Amino acid sequence: MGDMYWRFVLALILVVALIFATAWVAKRLGLGGRIVPNRGKRRLAIQEVLSLDGKRRLVLLKRDGVEHLVLFGATNDVVLETGIAPGSETPDSDFAALLPGKSA
Repeated sequence: MGDMYWRFVLALILVVALIFATAWVAKRLGLGGRIVPNRGKRRLAIQEVLSLDGKRRLVLLKRDGVEHLVLFGATNDVVLETGIAPGSETPDSDFAALLPGKSA
């Protein structure tokens, strides 16, 4: 009975070691799941997310120092505004006019 217990423990250790070895080899070969390695400064960031309702979200993206306002919906996605200078303020009345199906 004790012999079976040690065989089980050794087999478990062998399987775990093989999993770690496979993961290490995959990482060395560049199969870690990332498309582009993160070297240096990131170019793309999500600045802010605002949930409008259960189906729509406004997302403020920043790419290379320029902000873009995107509306993500259940069936389609719309770029509302591009080339926004960081830190510039948009009045609420202008913001409501940007939404599809809404009028100020």
